[in-house]
Amino acid sequence: MQSNNRKVLDTLVSKTKIYLAIIFILLVFICIENNYMIIPSILVFLFILFYTYYTNNKRKSELSETLQELTSTVDSAAKTSLINSPFPLIILEANGNIVWKSSKFSSEFANIDINNYLEELCIDIKDEISKKQKAGNQDILKQIEIGKKTYKVVGKYAKTKKSKKDYMVILYFIDDTENIKLQKEYKDSKSCVAIIMVDNYEETMQRLESEDKPQAIAEIDKYIYEWTDKTNGVLIKTEKDKYIYLFEQRYLETVKEDKFSILDKIKEIDMKENVQFTLSIAISNNGNTDKEKYKSAQDAMDIVLGRGGDQAVIRENDIYKFFGGKAEEVEKRTKVKARVVAQALENLIKESKKVMIMGHKNPDMDAVGASLGIYRLAKTLDKNAYIVMDTSTPNLDAFRTSIEKDEEYEDVIINKEVALENIDEETLLVIVDTHKLSYVEAPELVEKINEIVIVDHHRRSEDFIEKATLTFQEVYASSASELVTELLQYVKEEIELKTIEAESLYAGIMMDTKNFTFKTGVRTFEAAAYLRKCGVDIIRVKKWFQSDLESFNKIAEIVGKAEIINDTIAISTYEEVAKDINIVCAKAADELLTISNITASFVIGKLDDKVCISGRSIGDINVQIILEKLGGGGHITLAGAQMEGITIEEAKQELINRINEYFSEIEG
Repeated sequence: MQSNNRKVLDTLVSKTKIYLAIIFILLVFICIENNYMIIPSILVFLFILFYTYYTNNKRKSELSETLQELTSTVDSAAKTSLINSPFPLIILEANGNIVWKSSKFSSEFANIDINNYLEELCIDIKDEISKKQKAGNQDILKQIEIGKKTYKVVGKYAKTKKSKKDYMVILYFIDDTENIKLQKEYKDSKSCVAIIMVDNYEETMQRLESEDKPQAIAEIDKYIYEWTDKTNGVLIKTEKDKYIYLFEQRYLETVKEDKFSILDKIKEIDMKENVQFTLSIAISNNGNTDKEKYKSAQDAMDIVLGRGGDQAVIRENDIYKFFGGKAEEVEKRTKVKARVVAQALENLIKESKKVMIMGHKNPDMDAVGASLGIYRLAKTLDKNAYIVMDTSTPNLDAFRTSIEKDEEYEDVIINKEVALENIDEETLLVIVDTHKLSYVEAPELVEKINEIVIVDHHRRSEDFIEKATLTFQEVYASSASELVTELLQYVKEEIELKTIEAESLYAGIMMDTKNFTFKTGVRTFEAAAYLRKCGVDIIRVKKWFQSDLESFNKIAEIVGKAEIINDTIAISTYEEVAKDINIVCAKAADELLTISNITASFVIGKLDDKVCISGRSIGDINVQIILEKLGGGGHITLAGAQMEGITIEEAKQELINRINEYFSEIEG
C-alpha cells in the first residue's frame, strides 16, 4: 500500500514541477525584455520555490495521512487488492479534484468525458455526506448512468487534518447494468390481473330479440378478444358477462396509452332495438401472488361499479387511475336490489340494540332527510335510534326552526361526543349520503362500531369505508333521500312517516335534483309521489330553500364577476369571508347554469382556512372528474372540492389547469 501511496504523492510532485518550469520560462522572457527585472525575478522565483517546497511537503503529509486513514481498516494483502481492484477506483477531494485513479478507471472511461459526470456526482456526494455525518455513517452508495452503462458507486469518505470540513473520498464504480436489466425484466414479467364485465348484461339482453342476442354476444367477444390480443395476454370468459384477463406488466403502459379504446368500441355495437352495451374494467398489479392481485382487482371493480360503470380503473401501487366515465349516467337499477337491501337492513336493525345514524360533515337537506327516514324505520322496529348531526350549519336554519317544534327530536339529534359515550358492541351504525371515511360526521364511530350500513348515491371514491356490512350505493339515484324512501316502501313493517320526516325526504330529493331538473329518473318521481301521499306540504318545503336578501346579493355579485373559459365554462370567485360561503357558492354555481350557452360552472370561495369549490354542469361536461383531480368528488352534473394551504387565485389557476387536462384527455 505504501508504494501506491508513493505513486499518489509522486503524481502531485510531478504536476508541481511542470508548474515551476512554466513560471521559470515566463520569468526568463520577462528578463530578456527588461534587464532591470533580472534580480526581482530571481527573488520572486526563489520565493516561489520556497513556498512550493513548504506547501508540497505539507500537502504530501496530509495526503499520506488521509490515504492511510482510508485504508487503515484492512491488512496489507487487502490493501493491494483494493488498489489493484478489477473495478474502476478513484480518490477525490471535496472540490472534485482527482487525487488518484486506477488504471482500470482510466481504461473504463477512456472514451468518455468523465469530468462532467464527476462534477454532478460530487454535488450528490456532498449532500449524501451531510446526511451520513448526522447519522454517524461513512459509507457512500449512489447510482449513476455513464454512457450506456449504469454504475453503483460504493465507497467511504474521511476528513482531512487540514480542516474538519474538508474530506477525501475513495470510490468504486461497479457496473450494475446487467443487474438492472434483470430487475426490469423481472418486474416487466410480473403479471397484472384484470376483470372485464358487461354492465347490466341481463337487463340489456332482455331488450333484444332472440335472433339478435347471438350476434350481440359475438360482437362483444370479438372486440374484447381483439383488444386483449394487443398485449399477448390470456383472456378467459368465466361467466356470460365476465372475463378474467392476465397480461405481463411490461404492457401496462401500452394499456394506459390506449386509454381503453374498447369502452367506445363496445358502445358502437349497432343493434336494431337501439340498445347500447357498456363495459367496466378493473386492472391491478397490487399483491405478491395472482390470487392477491385478483382480489385487488375485485375491490377496484367494486369502485368502478360504484361510480356508475362504463369506465376503467388501474390500481397500481395502491393508487387508482380512472379512465372513461365521461358520459351521463343512465338509470339502470332495478327494484329487486332495493327489496333485498330493505330486508337485509330490517334484519340488521332487529338484531341490534340501538341504532346510530349519521351523514356527512356540514350536512345538507339530503343527509338530513335520509337520516330522519332511517330513524323512523328504526323506531318502527322498536329500537332506540339517534342521529349524529351538527344542525348549526346556516343552510339548515329554516329546517331547524321546524323540527324544534316537535319535542320527540329533542334528545334524538346528538353530537359525536354524546354518541361515543352511548355505543356498545350491539350498536348498528347507518351512514347516509356519503361513503367516504374522511367526510363522515364522526369518523371515530366508524372505528368503534362493527356493524355498519351505507346508503349513498355518490360515485365511489378511493376513500370508501371498507368494513361496511351492507352497502346500498346506487349512483343512478338522484339522492340518498330517494334511496331511503325506496327502502321504507319495501320493508315488511308498515312505516308511518311523520310530516316533518316526509318533508325532509322530499326536500332532500328536491335539493339534489334542483327542483326535479337534474338527475331525475322514473324512480325519483315514484319516490316523490309516495312522500306526497305521506302529507308533504310543498310550499313549506320550498320556504326551507329561500335565501335572505344578503345571500341573494352575494350570489348576484358572484354571477356578475364570472369569467368564461373554453367558450362555455363559467368560473367565478368570492373573496369575502362568510360562514355560509359553501351554500352561497353552490347556489351561485346553479344560477350560472341558467345563463345561455353555459354548460358548466365553478364558484370558488374561502371557507375558514380552506378553499371550497362548487361545480355544476348540464351533463355535457363531467364536473365530478374535474374536481376529483383536486381531491373532491360528486356526480357528473354536481360536484365539490375543498383545498388547504392555497389561495383563491391559486385554486382558480389549478382548476383551470384541471379543466384543460380534462379536455385534452377527451380529445386524446
